[in-house]
Amino acid sequence: MLHVQIVLYDGFDLLDAVAPYEVFCAAALYARGAVSVELVAVEGKRSVPSGTSGVALAAAGKLNPERGGIVLIPGASGELAGDGPDTVPAILGRTAETALPALVGRALEREDAVIATVCGGSLVLAMGGLLAGRHAVTNRLGMGLLEATGVIAVPARVVDDGNLVSGGGVTSGLDVALYLLERELGPRIAFEVEQLFEFERRGTVWKAAGLAPAPDPATIPDEAEQSGAAAAAGDRGGVQPSIFAGEWEAIVATPVGKLPVKLSIWTEGGGIAGKATQGDETVAFVDPVLHRDKLVWSMRVTKPMRLQLKFEVTADGDRLTGVAKAGILPASKVSGTRISRSVATDGRKP
Repeated sequence: MLHVQIVLYDGFDLLDAVAPYEVFCAAALYARGAVSVELVAVEGKRSVPSGTSGVALAAAGKLNPERGGIVLIPGASGELAGDGPDTVPAILGRTAETALPALVGRALEREDAVIATVCGGSLVLAMGGLLAGRHAVTNRLGMGLLEATGVIAVPARVVDDGNLVSGGGVTSGLDVALYLLERELGPRIAFEVEQLFEFERRGTVWKAAGLAPAPDPATIPDEAEQSGAAAAAGDRGGVQPSIFAGEWEAIVATPVGKLPVKLSIWTEGGGIAGKATQGDETVAFVDPVLHRDKLVWSMRVTKPMRLQLKFEVTADGDRLTGVAKAGILPASKVSGTRISRSVATDGRKP
């Protein structure tokens, strides 16, 4: 028996959930009871509003990570622009803060379970810290954000990474479900469902298998381009590293909450270095450079979600202002106040 649990959460996308649900229901008819499918929620039995005009579906029970089979997480439906609570990034961020990632994490540890995602479903798991280093795909608008969480983003219609199968845009839910039918039950059942729906799967399912393609020469920068890029990245425009040196109390205003961070910045070998402390966690700046009047660096944060953020800030006296960006998320405002011009670093590197 192949058990399928499709997880609903507030703001889910209707088609992401309903299309796979219908595929698996049809498979149950052709497979003579060898497939069962149910709509579930983290909280248990309840009416769950979608992000499509609030249309709700009924979750019949609670997500059970110990059941095995397939656990499918749909994406979200909402506003694409702005930084309000009804935007897709905000909905996904709130969902990543629920118990869903922890429950799915338990399912991922089982040998008899497969985690499937459609559209932004992979982003929910990635922001919950489950997919770092894994191959996955999401809606094309979210690929940058997926990469910012440490995922190896693959621009395919469906990506098979073993016990993780992910689909791209909204309609890829049909492709994901049909592919899983073929993988788990064989091609004949999948073919019959395709015939019933008058739908054929699109594209090649990507796997990390077979011969690796050689890199496209057009994508490899020549030495002149590399030198020019390095010069541009290191162009200080007369700005001295010392104007950023010191201890800063900063706030990063993200779409899903304000993040207080202590920044420690110092000069090192004619360049600049730094670290950031959030609660009991300290991380080093990645590739900090002075570019014209800005200090630019990357940094991984874990709260309010797991992301690789790119920071660009300027300093005016003891005031720090700028932005932090990650994929499709709206740019987060960064503001800070210098509390000391000396840095107690205990060897300087965290």
